[in-house]
Amino acid sequence: SEAIYIMREAAASQRQTMILFSAGKDSITLAHLARKAFWPNPPPFPLLHVDTGHNFPEAIAFRDRFAAAYGAPLVVRKVQDSIDKGRVAEARGVGASRNALQSVTLLDAVSELELGALIGGARRDEEKARAKERIFSVRNEFGEWEPRAQRPELWDLYNGHLAAGEHLRIFPLSNWLELDVWDYLQRERVELPSLYFAHTRAVVRQRGGTLLAYAPFMELAPDDALIAALSVRCRTVGDMTCTGLVESRAGTVDEVLSELRVVRTSERLSRADDQLSPSAMEDRKRAGYF
Repeated sequence: SEAIYIMREAAASQRQTMILFSAGKDSITLAHLARKAFWPNPPPFPLLHVDTGHNFPEAIAFRDRFAAAYGAPLVVRKVQDSIDKGRVAEARGVGASRNALQSVTLLDAVSELELGALIGGARRDEEKARAKERIFSVRNEFGEWEPRAQRPELWDLYNGHLAAGEHLRIFPLSNWLELDVWDYLQRERVELPSLYFAHTRAVVRQRGGTLLAYAPFMELAPDDALIAALSVRCRTVGDMTCTGLVESRAGTVDEVLSELRVVRTSERLSRADDQLSPSAMEDRKRAGYF
């Protein structure tokens, strides 16, 4: 109910608004809620996907299937286009990732599409920087996030006023936990990408123990171990170069829920890009990352 209320507030107070859609469980939940919030009318929020070019093929295939049934357009903007235009420089070598480059592609899309707001699936339980976010989170004319400049949100009153050049990031799932998302998806019988369930694939075990899906564009470190086949699943879905996997035999939603009820680590701990420094997520958010 809270998430639906927030979406209706977004639609009422903002000009062009889109849902940032990754084909991950949180953005799928958002899109499902948007259809509920405005039923029987189609959802007023198109889907926007920033494609790094290094996404899981399973996620891209699911994105296209989901978008076909969603009821509003899917808009895709590609990091490769930003590289080709010289807007960003691609890193090379061991550990190279396009994940942080998404910020420039996203901010260019905000300007091009004249967006007043982007709705995202970030939750406060994921990471300490995301715990600082307001539900209506202001970005300045440069797309930057400043935690100290955020507005108070009392009694579920959201201030959607924007100065010239500003836009909002809106987070209807802020107060949800990972278990809440899975409970909702189970109750509503929402389809999910196969990545979230146990499957066998080639993986790379890095020195710190992080498991990454192997892809030909990845350059391995000398001490990385390539494992030809391991039963794994994703807790969070993003760029293949930084999305950690967990060993698992959970092949159904019930089995995933059973795993989550005993786990004591955040899903973001499996993301290699969040381990680069203690403030890695906050630094990216300040530069325009979601």
